[in-house]
Amino acid sequence: MPRIKIRLPEIFFDISIKIPVRITDINYGNHVGNDSLVAIIHESRMQFLQQYGYTELDIEGMGLIMSEIFVEFKNETFYKDVIDVKIAAGDISTISFELFYGLSTFRNKQQIIIANAKTTMVCYDYKLKKPITIPEKLLDILS
Repeated sequence: MPRIKIRLPEIFFDISIKIPVRITDINYGNHVGNDSLVAIIHESRMQFLQQYGYTELDIEGMGLIMSEIFVEFKNETFYKDVIDVKIAAGDISTISFELFYGLSTFRNKQQIIIANAKTTMVCYDYKLKKPITIPEKLLDILS
């Protein structure tokens, strides 16, 4: 199977999210584990939504479910690094949309790309247990 390559969009939201690496993020290889990096991506999405007064359980009365995640690991990241996460929107359908994440850190006065990632988020009504149409206000943000 060929290696997944994630091509980030050229335009990101005007939000930069900074997430410090905690000691609990470090694995036996003495760097951030892949599970912790996925958690950092999740945290960055939560902080992104909070900028607009939303959570994953309440965006204009509906929620989100992640249907896909792809992570392209580029470099190690270590305890005390601060990961800078930039987020961009990708393809948007009636009920779902893509978010792209560029993760990097500054170490020894240079920027190091840690990972690129992409998630597909589905708008979901948790009461009805089914996907629903993306709310107009969220469409405006993503566009």
